[in-house]
Amino acid sequence: MQTRAKASTRKFQMIAGAGIFAAFIALGALLQVSSQGDSSDTYPKGFRGNTCTVETETLTIGYSSYYLSDEYEISEDEPRTPYIPVQCGKIPQPGMLNISIDLLHPDSSRNVPLAMRLAKLVYVADETVEEREILSVPARPHPSGVITHAFRLDEIGHYVIYLDGTSPENIHYLVRVPVIVGHDWRDNLRNFLPPFLRKYI
Repeated sequence: MQTRAKASTRKFQMIAGAGIFAAFIALGALLQVSSQGDSSDTYPKGFRGNTCTVETETLTIGYSSYYLSDEYEISEDEPRTPYIPVQCGKIPQPGMLNISIDLLHPDSSRNVPLAMRLAKLVYVADETVEEREILSVPARPHPSGVITHAFRLDEIGHYVIYLDGTSPENIHYLVRVPVIVGHDWRDNLRNFLPPFLRKYI
């Protein structure tokens, strides 16, 4: 009798465990979560941790950025500047931005002179958008595969970081990374929604 009771209990535990496992798989599929992180229209390959993967036809990069508010007062006693990691180019307010770009694929892109440019998107009277260049870094190769730069974003608005270059084989490399300074009500609402609903807001 005790043997039957133990067998019945064990069978129930196995069924319950399988049910919980199936529920986790179904929930992951519903929320569209993968090893790359949440799905994203802006960053087609999604993100892992604080690094966003941006992919074009000719170049794939890993983009990460670190933010320091203008309101923060740096003390001489601090061992390092307390930059805050930000997710895929969304900055809460004007301040310093320290970016890092990893040239992921192809490896040959590291030998191609790549220029970097920062532009602000300005909406003019007839509802068209103009780009106003703020920063330009001359083209040069990056054998280490890493590009870093720090700059200040003084105003709320939409910005774009361009990485641009052409190889000796006439392959054009161009990556566009959007940066938004300042959040609106939709950003606050997205924080309370599951990932599969955020793309509709």
